[in-house]
Amino acid sequence: MPGTLYLCATPIGNLGDMTPRVVETLQTVDLIAAEDTRNSIKLLNHFEIHTPMTSYHEYNKVEKAHQLVGQLLNGQNIALITDAGTPAISDPGEVLVQMCQEQGIPVTSLPGAAACITALTLSGLSTRRFCFEGFLPTDKKEKKEILKELALESRTMVLYEAPHHLVRTLEELYEVLGERRITLCRELTKKFETVFPTTLEGALEYYKEQEPRGEYVLVLEGRSLEDKRKEEQDNWASMTIEEHMAFYEKQGMDPKTAMKQVAKDRGVGKREIYGYLHGNQ
Repeated sequence: MPGTLYLCATPIGNLGDMTPRVVETLQTVDLIAAEDTRNSIKLLNHFEIHTPMTSYHEYNKVEKAHQLVGQLLNGQNIALITDAGTPAISDPGEVLVQMCQEQGIPVTSLPGAAACITALTLSGLSTRRFCFEGFLPTDKKEKKEILKELALESRTMVLYEAPHHLVRTLEELYEVLGERRITLCRELTKKFETVFPTTLEGALEYYKEQEPRGEYVLVLEGRSLEDKRKEEQDNWASMTIEEHMAFYEKQGMDPKTAMKQVAKDRGVGKREIYGYLHGNQ
């Protein structure tokens, strides 16, 4: 029988957020795979955990995952931890989880701290619908495409950023998305926790004067549904009604259904579209 992979959330700052279940699991598994063993040894020592550790990080995630899967298949139980927070979120742990699923190895998650959720709840922005982007890609072309997608996103967005990239990222967000409300969070759960609700323009003004310090979670307001609907209506208005009908009919809609959708898009009654089309025949 294969062993089990345990995804163990660790504190993002305050050690009091370590759950008893995670402590017990880390004490009883055969091996702990840690993002940075030098960092994790401090955590383990604090909770008197003496389980052997091995490194598992971004630069060995594929090769090491194969090795860990082999040990799991041989019946060992392994816990995966990251430097802070929940493994497999913006983290190489996702590769190991995928391999375990492919091999039929049981995987379970021990919930706990997650910086993205903590920041979202503190942001003062809408939490009903949200999306998590993590760190923006470093490749300029890929980043440009992601920013275009985010400009159309109506859900609240959560991003991560390092201090030395913060101003540049704020500039890029402001350039592509325009003015939006944003809450910047740092040092979450720690003594000097900072939650800064402002706007993209306000954040830029502030951090051009004040040097950013610490890792940041950015919680960004989504595009308003009103703006989205207005732009869509403007796009439809640029088409003739015949072109609008053809757009839906090419997708396989019958004329009656297409007429109903065109009327909805344009904010008019179906009879008005019917009258226009038949008056032009």
